[in-house]
Amino acid sequence: MATKRTTTSPRTKRGSKTGVKRAGKTGAKRATTAGARGTGKVASSRTHSGRAKATTSRNGAKRAATRSPARAKPLAEYNAKRDFTRTAEPTGKVPKAQGKTLHFVIQKHAASHLHYDFRLELDGVMKSWAVPKGPSLDPTVRRLAMEVEDHPISYNTFEGTIPQGEYGGGTVMLWDRGTYEADDGGAESLRRGYEKGELRIVMHGKRLQGGFVLARLRRPGRPQWLLIKRRDDYADPERDLTAEETTSIVTRRTMEQIANGRRVWRSNR
Repeated sequence: MATKRTTTSPRTKRGSKTGVKRAGKTGAKRATTAGARGTGKVASSRTHSGRAKATTSRNGAKRAATRSPARAKPLAEYNAKRDFTRTAEPTGKVPKAQGKTLHFVIQKHAASHLHYDFRLELDGVMKSWAVPKGPSLDPTVRRLAMEVEDHPISYNTFEGTIPQGEYGGGTVMLWDRGTYEADDGGAESLRRGYEKGELRIVMHGKRLQGGFVLARLRRPGRPQWLLIKRRDDYADPERDLTAEETTSIVTRRTMEQIANGRRVWRSNR
């Protein structure tokens, strides 16, 4: 009996080899892809973790900087604007605290434009505003007050001439001065009011008395405020105080007499 041979056709052989080859390639590819994906996931996780740490580090530094901002030295701006070898203005120094009484001063200042410098003592310096038209006793009048750099307390006795060419060059008169307080009492109330942008004060000066409000405007740039007289017994819409009072409260000199005088610095201490 003849033995039956089983022959594999060339097509089947090729198909088998190709199938094995393809299966091998596919398996290897899948393994490679799985490995790559696995590696990718790890790398991605590491990268994300690294970024998260970096972000956290940066945010932490940012928060720390917010909590502890670099504070400028008191009166640094005042000192930087002046050459004290040329001007007789006092150098900016913060004195030791002396009592709880707070002082104010208003200086009539003929610089490039005539204005009144309105200064309130707070935390060892004089918070200062330039009021172009000066204070008014009329509660319906709102006077623009441009905030300027803090001044030293020793500036409260300055009356004289700042040389032309220097910062604020011109004649300075001591127009009014005295003490002031928060309308509800306490320096802490004044600090909160200053930060909030609404200072409610009571003035005890030779010319200005009673309640006033300084209200900060929401405008870009250097802070601008409004100086407003409050309605009380000292309010008087009929009076123009800046037109009535034209001499120094200390020397009784006019602006012209101060400008022509020999002294550029006066202190009654």
